[in-house]
Amino acid sequence: MRGGALGMGGPGFIVGLTGGIGSGKSAAATFFAGHGAAVIDTDALAHEFTAPGGAAMAAIRDTFGSAVVAPSGALDRAAMRHLAFNDVVAKGRLESILHPLIRAEGQLRCERELAQGAPYAVLVVPLLVESGTYRSRVSRVVVVDCDEAAQIARVMARSGMAREEVQRIMAAQASRAQRLAAADDTLNNDGDISALELQVAALHRKYLVLAAKKPLTG
Repeated sequence: MRGGALGMGGPGFIVGLTGGIGSGKSAAATFFAGHGAAVIDTDALAHEFTAPGGAAMAAIRDTFGSAVVAPSGALDRAAMRHLAFNDVVAKGRLESILHPLIRAEGQLRCERELAQGAPYAVLVVPLLVESGTYRSRVSRVVVVDCDEAAQIARVMARSGMAREEVQRIMAAQASRAQRLAAADDTLNNDGDISALELQVAALHRKYLVLAAKKPLTG
């Protein structure tokens, strides 16, 4: 189901923002926040849960041992990434720990922001298309789209990853075509950042109208 049929029982108007690695999700989210939307980033939640003393760390240590725990007590993300990309069972176990926490906290924060007067909430979910459960939790799906060569170049520039590692991450995500097929709205990020900003401004105006038609209680 698409558009207004999504999340009809949910509280208020929640936009699911997604896109492949390096597509520009963070930039788009920053622009939405600048217009007054409440932005909840599930990657940031994952970092919270895997910080020293984070809610996921005890289960992660029990499941994978101390090899994936940094001296600070936080998740050793490089070690965990290496393990998860080379072991599908380990990847599934990690997701079974993190995803329920992220889903619950993301929903809670969206509801809280909407109840406090935000016009709408933007839930940033990198793997939204891969996780069908999110489709029932958002009113609209917006995909940040760009050329795959640009994705690779951006990730290599910001992270120092080798091209092969970036391509491996991209291969594990939904394809560009799959994301576009799931989109209610798209933001093209092949141009400069000002072009993206203008597109976000247009969508913001659209979402204000749509949000006004959806009561908090759904």
